[in-house]
Amino acid sequence: MSDSPTTAPAAPGADWADVIVVARSEATPRIAVFELARADGGQLWEYEAGAHVDVEVGTDRLVRQYSLCGAANGPHKQYRLAVLNEPASRGGSRAMHDLAEGDTLRIAAPRNRFGITPARRHLLFAGGIGITPLLAMARTLDARGADYQLHYCARSRAEAAFVADLEHHPRVRLHFDDQPSEQRLDPAADIGEPRQDTAVYVCGPGGFMNYVLGSAADLGWPGSALHKERFSASTTTPSDDPGQGFTVRLTSTGALYPVPEDESVLDVLRAHGIAAPYSCGQGICGECIVRVRAGEPDHRDDVLTDEERADGLFTPCSSRSNTPILELEL
Repeated sequence: MSDSPTTAPAAPGADWADVIVVARSEATPRIAVFELARADGGQLWEYEAGAHVDVEVGTDRLVRQYSLCGAANGPHKQYRLAVLNEPASRGGSRAMHDLAEGDTLRIAAPRNRFGITPARRHLLFAGGIGITPLLAMARTLDARGADYQLHYCARSRAEAAFVADLEHHPRVRLHFDDQPSEQRLDPAADIGEPRQDTAVYVCGPGGFMNYVLGSAADLGWPGSALHKERFSASTTTPSDDPGQGFTVRLTSTGALYPVPEDESVLDVLRAHGIAAPYSCGQGICGECIVRVRAGEPDHRDDVLTDEERADGLFTPCSSRSNTPILELEL
């Protein structure tokens, strides 16, 4: 997860720590790897593979989300992040690439909606910088002696991070666009037919993720077996159809708040001083999730499963309402 458009302050009530860049290296010409340690010398939070942290960086105090790619068995004295310098970003990746050893920044406690699920077999598909959470997963699965295969796709070997750590691993297959076609990703062979004992994990740029997830669906894989984490929202609404305005009612107070067409539920709640959690602002991290008590949501997120939506969960930062009033458990 990377370079989301949140600006500080970040999620209310989040645990934060001042950290120092204790080491920086270049994995590729565009990917920098940062080792972070607490400024006070203390322990960092424990986390499970697939987790990410909010990072507050730059003079504008931009808050961005980056996956933790180090070993996920704690306790931790250091965290490792790998960040792509994305020219089309909103400034977060450039601010990160301006950091040098000895610089300080703030990070929040890790969160995880992309963890390893109970399964006998695991298929991991990484595209480009999407290797970051899946690298941590692979290391955890190695430690467990689990059955898995990691497929790592990149435009070229020169643009792929951590190749030296992965190319001789028996459970890793590398796929480069500039290499012969026989080594490129083949969904029919590499994803294969659905198996009830297998979980599939996908992370990377939007086009890559859509290709892998779409191929899996075409092969008959159920949505419940497909686990994803996106760097940015893929669900878009045409600019000439932003959705109707509606009203949010809070169960705790019964207060009503009109939500106009050009504002999100989260924007309105924050403007009225409601202590609603949030982070990415795009419907991809899950920090803002609340429960709907009445009304019909118009889901526009990329984080909730069909089962979670059916259970009444809702993302105020990106989703809207199909009914005049939407009651939220806040």
